[in-house]
Amino acid sequence: MKRLSLTTRLALLYAVIVFTAMASLGALLYRGLEQQLIMRDDAALVTRVDQLRTLMNDADVRELIHDKPHLFANMLGNTESLLIVRFPGEAPLIAVNPGHRTVPDMTPVPADVPLTPGAVQHTRAPDGTPFIYVAAAAHDVAGPHDLQIISGRLLSERTRLLRAYRNQIVLLASAAALIVALLAFFLARRNMQPLRLLAAKTGAIGINTLSTRIEQRASPPELDALIAAFNGMLDRLERGFTQLKQVSADMAHDLRTPIGNLMGQTEVGLSQTRDTAYYQRLLGSNFEELQRLSKMLENMLFLARTEHADNAIERQDLLLADEFERLQEYFEGLADERDVSLQWHGGGYVSADPLLLRRALGNLLANALRYAEPGTAISTVAEQGPDATTLHVENHGPTIEPHHLERIFDRFYRADPSRHRSSESSGLGLSIVRSIMSLHGGTWHASSSNGVTRFTLVFPRHDAISAGRPSSNVTGSAATAGTTQGDRRS
Repeated sequence: MKRLSLTTRLALLYAVIVFTAMASLGALLYRGLEQQLIMRDDAALVTRVDQLRTLMNDADVRELIHDKPHLFANMLGNTESLLIVRFPGEAPLIAVNPGHRTVPDMTPVPADVPLTPGAVQHTRAPDGTPFIYVAAAAHDVAGPHDLQIISGRLLSERTRLLRAYRNQIVLLASAAALIVALLAFFLARRNMQPLRLLAAKTGAIGINTLSTRIEQRASPPELDALIAAFNGMLDRLERGFTQLKQVSADMAHDLRTPIGNLMGQTEVGLSQTRDTAYYQRLLGSNFEELQRLSKMLENMLFLARTEHADNAIERQDLLLADEFERLQEYFEGLADERDVSLQWHGGGYVSADPLLLRRALGNLLANALRYAEPGTAISTVAEQGPDATTLHVENHGPTIEPHHLERIFDRFYRADPSRHRSSESSGLGLSIVRSIMSLHGGTWHASSSNGVTRFTLVFPRHDAISAGRPSSNVTGSAATAGTTQGDRRS
């Protein structure tokens, strides 16, 4: 089935509305005219019979028929009229029935009872034409019995009049509907011009013109929401393509280094015969590079799973004191190597997936250890709120510029232009933190000033924590139980 355009639908809708309205109005007028004609015809028939009854009450009907035949002659040529004057049980004195219709059998209105339109009977001829008749009694001055007057009329003229009126109503309603449909089609097509222009503008947008935006000034207000949504989609697409290109470039850069090292070292090792110790060192170096590649691929796969799948996380109410103790055990050795102490403050519970929470905190702490100044402390702080649990990881080190903080959670982004520490990380740690927080429906942000950098994670409460649970508020040392270490984009 062929689909109808919106312009055609509007035109047809207006046509149906106009036709229905005019047909309804015409039907009301038609019904009113029909009632008026019925009342007129009934009154005319009653008047005729009443005049005959009055005339016959004052004169001998036989003499009247003999002396004044012209009173009834005007009905002889009228095939639609019926007039019967008779005494009960006798042959008619007057019988005007050009159409040879069956004389209806009915009880006449008594002579002393006034004749009203209510006495008129309505029926239909075999061809469906309305037929009205009435019977009335009149006193006979020359005899003891009352006369019977039966008069009727076939309403062919009224039928033709109403049929013509009905046809005019249908014709006018159809003509009005057609005119309105054409006007509606023209106006709708003209008013759809902004949509066609919008379609043309959007059709011209490609990968190389994602920066193009649709202006709202030249469009009607009804399209503002559509244009705003479309521009928002373009913003997201532009950011996505930009990030995709950046990710591709960063991945190529980060993969090139370990692959280049593997190829170079292996080529040197194969250039001539070496001793066993050399090959052991070569294999050890290649193993480290392979570990870097494996870690990078693992992180990329993790990000793909968390950002492009409907992952159902297993939330639990986790005691933060236990999690902080687990952090301490994991990072204790690395902290001692870098002459950095680990501290934690606060406690209570957090509603989170255990493995994902440990990975997020592990990435933040590994990042903080990488850039913390020797002799300083890294603090992990927990704050309990009515609707959420907030965790802070804070370290003393180089201040991150504000324009870097806006993109620090992007993949492969580093605020350090020299990238001299890229060998220590895959550049995906903080983007993994962002993905984990997205899965929890939480928020994340970073701040840095006066040599103090703070990363903040806000976990909303999934279910109300059971009343009466003890809340831990202890200060001590902490480290992370993350499965992989992250990296700070600086």
